[in-house]
Amino acid sequence: MSRASGNNGEEERDVTPTDVATLEEHLSRPTPQVVDELAPLDGDLLILGAGGKMGPSLARMARRALDQAGSTSRVIAVARFSNPDIEAPLGAEGIDTHRADLLDPEQVKGLPDAGAMLFLAGQKFGTTDDPAATWAMNAQMPERVAERYGGVRTVVFSSGNVYPLVDVGSGGATEDTPPAPVGEYARSVLARERAFEAASRDLGTPVTQFRLNYAVDLRYGVLVDIARKVKNGDPIDLTMGYANVIWQGDANAMALRSLNLATSPPTVINVTGLERVCVRDVATGFGEQFGRSPRFTGQEQPTALLSSAARAHELLGPATMPLDDLIQHVAEWVGNDGESWDLPTHFESRDGVF
Repeated sequence: MSRASGNNGEEERDVTPTDVATLEEHLSRPTPQVVDELAPLDGDLLILGAGGKMGPSLARMARRALDQAGSTSRVIAVARFSNPDIEAPLGAEGIDTHRADLLDPEQVKGLPDAGAMLFLAGQKFGTTDDPAATWAMNAQMPERVAERYGGVRTVVFSSGNVYPLVDVGSGGATEDTPPAPVGEYARSVLARERAFEAASRDLGTPVTQFRLNYAVDLRYGVLVDIARKVKNGDPIDLTMGYANVIWQGDANAMALRSLNLATSPPTVINVTGLERVCVRDVATGFGEQFGRSPRFTGQEQPTALLSSAARAHELLGPATMPLDDLIQHVAEWVGNDGESWDLPTHFESRDGVF
């Protein structure tokens, strides 16, 4: 995205992209801080679970940052890569790809060595139908990976779902809030954290537990869910009346910079926007954009899944994408029938069922 200027010469918000290539470029654009902090990397950067929603743009950002820093370190993206439309473009952009099924212990043993690792692998949706598979992916497999990469600086992608629902006026759960996960998925995510926590204790692995909620691309995310429901005339459940969101490009940058926050015992940071998003207000705004009246069901409850990201923003600086700009980008993208991954977040779930 490029900056637009108003008639008075003042800088206005970024121009909303009109195609996927422009969107991908912006999602993977490294900040100067990312470039500076990746420059000293000794060894290759491994990204496990690179075939998901965030993995490709994260790998691209890392590659671009290392190139700008003049580094010869490789970025190695590991996934099943069942979709060649994901793997081939990464390879064309200088990212090494490695196909592996992380549930296979022998394939985990055969993964490339690395100087640092970002662990994105996991399963959320389908947990209700097959909880055993979710636990295998979110708890059993991470134990093997943590052992394989003992001592390697690691950022572990986790989730704000490990926290309990909190009062909507509380400012959100902080890193000091005791975990109280609701449902099989959230409990298995906490088990993932514990696997890397044990490796940090026993093997001296520097770890950052990266508790994220919710990253927003223009093709998916909480804001996209709300916008599409308004545009399509679908009802919007208000019982989870508030949420936190962050532009995925900012989440990518914070993840890469979190390598330098990794410690033993692990550092824990909540990663999201500082603002509390009101679902009703955002839906009403989208309705004005689309010329439609939102349909609501339910009533806002006094609690919601909210996290305070004050510590992350203190350590890593403010996000580059203001919330109002992000909302407007989503409105324009959805309003113009931009590509959608059709992957609802189910952020409105209050019982942990996904």
